[in-house]
Amino acid sequence: MEIDLKSKKIIADLKSSDQELVLETIELVRESGNRHTLAGIIELLHDTEHIEIKKSILNLLSELKDKESIPVLIAAIQNEKYISERKDLVSSCWQNGLTYNEYLPFFIDLIIREEFLIAFEAFTVIENMVGKIEEKVIDAEIIKINEALKDATEQKAYFLNSSLSIIQDIPEKQEYVD
Repeated sequence: MEIDLKSKKIIADLKSSDQELVLETIELVRESGNRHTLAGIIELLHDTEHIEIKKSILNLLSELKDKESIPVLIAAIQNEKYISERKDLVSSCWQNGLTYNEYLPFFIDLIIREEFLIAFEAFTVIENMVGKIEEKVIDAEIIKINEALKDATEQKAYFLNSSLSIIQDIPEKQEYVD
């Protein structure tokens, strides 16, 4: 997909040395961003030292509602370049309320291999999953979790055991309570 002129301008403005322009541009992305501008936002999160800009980006990521942003966010989490932002990126997944069910194996892997805080955020994503997941995926993850439990620390064992019960009973629909 070709990047449109508006997206190119947004990406250029995100690279500005003018902090106010950058903050305004982040707000513009909030209103009319797309997957191309989201990649630029994540790059800025990595590159900037400005606390206010980081906060604004993390707020934006936690409020995403466009399901096309999911693969961009997952790719950023997988990218070793963004290792220092990984915890915040994973956290934004459960905060934004988008559906990450097809990435269940990915979040289980994060629990197994990442440090405690990232594992905790990945567990929280799983805890908030809603919707149908194929039985063969769940069965494969149960096997993977049971294998990982053999070498797990006490904290990881808690997440893994809890994940076992959660993935076997993920609700098909969101239950709203008044």
